[in-house]
Amino acid sequence: MIKDEVKKKLEGKFKDWSVKNPRRVYFTVDKSDLHSVAETLYKDFKMRLSTVSGVDNGDNFELIYHFGSDKTGELFNVRVFVHEQDNPEVDSLVPMFRATEWVEREIHEMLGIKFIGHPDLKHLLLDHDWPEGKYPLRKTCILEKKPYPQDKEDENG
Repeated sequence: MIKDEVKKKLEGKFKDWSVKNPRRVYFTVDKSDLHSVAETLYKDFKMRLSTVSGVDNGDNFELIYHFGSDKTGELFNVRVFVHEQDNPEVDSLVPMFRATEWVEREIHEMLGIKFIGHPDLKHLLLDHDWPEGKYPLRKTCILEKKPYPQDKEDENG
């Protein structure tokens, strides 16, 4: 297990540290430290970034970067809270992990978080005519319900 080595190496970078079970660790970092923490996990501990999760907590956005050590089977979940509601931003990890390109696009599209330095935040999942500034996974998003064709009353009676 390498969690103690990781904790020591990242001392001063994390706000909290929680071991959920012997192979799963959660810790929170400032968004300004995300890039250096990701680089340490990748270069010093040979971890891979599996995916990124995003959620609207109401008063902030939470991003969780899921790193895994293939050598030990441990998972390190790096939490970043973005407190800006009107223009949430965080640095993109695409320059370090090319595979994050699509997941950052998805989070941008669904939650409206801008990934600074991302090469192309174009639509990935939603139609291209989706209303600008409407992010379907934000708690404040209210969409008008459009009737399905089968829900329309039969005009013939």
